[in-house]
Amino acid sequence: MMLWKNKNNHYLWMHTLCALAVFFWACAALAGEEPIGVVGFSQQEALMLGEKIYRKGILPSGEPVTAIVKGDIPVDGTMFSCESCHMRSGIGSFEGGVLTTATNGANLYKAQFNFRDLTPDEIRKLPRYMLSQYLAPPRRPPYTDESLAVSLRLGIDPTGRELHSVMPRYLLDDREMKILVHYLKSLSAELSPGVTDTTIRFATIITDDVSAEEVDAAMAPLEKYILGRKKREKSIETRAKNYGIFGMTMDLSYRRISLSRWELKGSPDTWRKQLEEHYRREPVFALLGGITNGEWKPIHEFSEENRIPCIFPITDFPVISKSDWYTLYFSKGYYQEGEAVARHLGMTINLPHDKTVVQIYYNTREGRAFSSGFSETWQGLARQLPVNRILQAGEKLPPDFLRGLADKKNPPVVLLWLGPEAFPALETIAASANRPEMIYLSSSLLHENLEKLPEQSRGFTYITYPYALPRVKTLALNPSTAKGPQTTIDRRIPAKRYSTGVILTDALMMMGTDFYRDRFLEVIDMLQDKPQPYTDYERLSFGPGQRYAAKGCYIVQLTPGASPELVKKSEWVIH
Repeated sequence: MMLWKNKNNHYLWMHTLCALAVFFWACAALAGEEPIGVVGFSQQEALMLGEKIYRKGILPSGEPVTAIVKGDIPVDGTMFSCESCHMRSGIGSFEGGVLTTATNGANLYKAQFNFRDLTPDEIRKLPRYMLSQYLAPPRRPPYTDESLAVSLRLGIDPTGRELHSVMPRYLLDDREMKILVHYLKSLSAELSPGVTDTTIRFATIITDDVSAEEVDAAMAPLEKYILGRKKREKSIETRAKNYGIFGMTMDLSYRRISLSRWELKGSPDTWRKQLEEHYRREPVFALLGGITNGEWKPIHEFSEENRIPCIFPITDFPVISKSDWYTLYFSKGYYQEGEAVARHLGMTINLPHDKTVVQIYYNTREGRAFSSGFSETWQGLARQLPVNRILQAGEKLPPDFLRGLADKKNPPVVLLWLGPEAFPALETIAASANRPEMIYLSSSLLHENLEKLPEQSRGFTYITYPYALPRVKTLALNPSTAKGPQTTIDRRIPAKRYSTGVILTDALMMMGTDFYRDRFLEVIDMLQDKPQPYTDYERLSFGPGQRYAAKGCYIVQLTPGASPELVKKSEWVIH
């Protein structure tokens, strides 16, 4: 039986089908179901799959993308992912003399001219020699989905020009290509939250276990930095007049900075909810600094899950991760000192494999951080795990305990992750012929007691020192009254905040008008090293995906006498 007998019936039937399709789509939307968007996947599913292709070189099937390099050599696309050159933000980079252009949709689907769009007033102020460049045809027409697919597969842009040979050609079928193109259209499509035409908003986090004195030390440099930036606004107003189009371009990237204080109270278990409420009330571009006496983990996880950068919090307990992206720390904290001892023993001294290593530490957050840093690194060097002697709260190390560990034929190496309470045991063992071969202590746990290390034990005692070595002969006991460089081991809050301001200035300048959170972290990754006097560490080093800027720790010994000097026993970074 025919469903229609004439043209009018045919049109009626087609209209009915369209109406039913719209009706069912609307029902699905009202029911909270997202309509199928891209080759059978929802919009969100396609974005996730496209991100995996872009960042990891992994297809929806779970197989790696195949990339062609040097004309005809197939390679595993995981080694040549889009992100590795065009960056996570898609804004591109410049490295080794090769300019990697932007691949985010906002740039791809827009014609590329020699200049940005100018206002009539800006055009009138253009120098005559630049006017012809402004009026020139586009260097590249906008991409379409079809021309973008040709570019990715064959390396040909919309003008017919062949792309640089370093650009791989990717073997993607139509379905995979549509997923990737869908992702590129969404990549850095809108400026990140916390940015307006005039202001970029930051927040700093303070937990309620931090003393008022340390809060002031952390906040004062940041507030001074923001005030200084505000005072320079008048000079910015005259830039366009003095520098024409170049000054105007600089003005487009300038933003005032606002800094909110997010205070977290109570148990860390409640911090997540507090952070979400703070962010709901005031979305910020990034978290700047912050300070806690506890672990940063709840804040770290909040940043990761919400993709909010957090740069240089002051914490001795950062999250140790090789893959997380959004939190950039000064160092690995106490963990890094344990790591340095493992490298010193295993790589500098090359301790015999049959030598016993004993760790002694309290069952506290601090003790576990030192111990983990050593044990995990030591095991990574193919060494046997150390013997651990864990002290409970209130338990004291007996003065003759170390003597009981010693073996005349094969004396052990002992890591005393304790503070000055270890001194009586050191004095006892120093007077004995039967003692450990080497003992390691942490200057971070000794604090101002560093130079009080029993003199008779200094010849066999080594100390971790995570900052730059002092440039003066005598250690300053009281950093608040000492003249000259601060050399005692404390949290060095003002110095760290000064470093934060220096890095923030460089990052904002390099970002231009690309106010995307991922781009913010990328430009920090591209910064040159910051040596002294920009930091109290030996240097801060940056690189793609590197999330611990101070990568070293000295091993030192003390000279004899009442005013000892530090003697370097290792390089800053122990390889």
